[in-house]
Amino acid sequence: MIYFDNAATTLVDESVLKSFEDALKLYFANPSSLHHEGLKALEMENKARKLIAKCFNDENFDVIFTSGATEANNLAIKGIAYRYKKNGKHLITSKIEHPSVREVFHHLEQEGFTVSYLDVDEHGHYKLDELEKLLNDDTILVSLMLVNNETGAVQDLKKVREILKKYPKVKFHSDVTQAYGKIDFDYSILDLISFSGHKIHSFKQSGALLKKKNILIEPEILGGGQQDNLRSGTNDVPREIALAKAVRLAKENQKDNYEHALSLKKHLVAGLKDIEGVEVNSGDDDSPFIVSVYVPKKGSVVAESLSNKGIYVSTKSACSSKKEMSSYVLEAYGKNDKIAQNSIRISFDRENTLSEVDEFLRVLKQILIEIK
Repeated sequence: MIYFDNAATTLVDESVLKSFEDALKLYFANPSSLHHEGLKALEMENKARKLIAKCFNDENFDVIFTSGATEANNLAIKGIAYRYKKNGKHLITSKIEHPSVREVFHHLEQEGFTVSYLDVDEHGHYKLDELEKLLNDDTILVSLMLVNNETGAVQDLKKVREILKKYPKVKFHSDVTQAYGKIDFDYSILDLISFSGHKIHSFKQSGALLKKKNILIEPEILGGGQQDNLRSGTNDVPREIALAKAVRLAKENQKDNYEHALSLKKHLVAGLKDIEGVEVNSGDDDSPFIVSVYVPKKGSVVAESLSNKGIYVSTKSACSSKKEMSSYVLEAYGKNDKIAQNSIRISFDRENTLSEVDEFLRVLKQILIEIK
């Protein structure tokens, strides 16, 4: 098979799997237990936390283990909104966020919060002059992703931080799921960070929320008071150890993986120019790991036809592709309905090859001829 859906999930790394299997045997005890085995598990859990914080450029981050980026996004956004609502009830996000961010803000609107949705330009970049106009004394949270999950658009969050310096009470959150281990970025400028393990060769139902130690949030899950009362439930230490291993490996291999993905993207884009009617939605400066492509046939039919030939792509975010016919991300770019409804997403990883790109181009060209 040719697997070009790595933005949806990645194969678990063999060394990450080995760390998990070893930890299942060595650190099986409940880390909340006060006996020797429990304390041993707790020690390894804390080591995993410190490693993750260090890899994100700032050991001043608290690491809250979650079931993935969706839970981390919910915990960050609701946690800030509920904790600081006495300081204001205005929140800012954008029109191209992942559903696990977008839907949380829709929910908060129903609870009386005011949400402003930042526009993007034709390249998918936040209109930062508009952000400056949206900010006011009632604003308590800005949540903006670093790399878009459909197009790979990379955002200038450093500039966002500069803008926010005028508003010291505003907390800055970012979902960096499609960025970590792929692009260079100083994560220490963020107040809260969400990411998911299964995008960097760890397990599904694995991820974390990082938050600066001086920031308070309200918990989503109540119970035994684990993780400083912020996320109750017995911690899965082997899964946390595996996540920390994946985080470290992603950071160590980032440069090589980026250069490899860039070579694949350039080869793909060059080849697509020879296929009539196809247009590339992603820009040259976007993340090379994700390429959005308009196809002059029904996008879902093209994706299914490719799948039937053992080539796997998606139409858009795996979290929304079955719910919506049109891409709200591409609509926010200003793309017409035809493009927003008939684009596919190719997403690369270190295991993909130039020969796989060549085969994809050959099969895609054939499919577009065959589909009536």
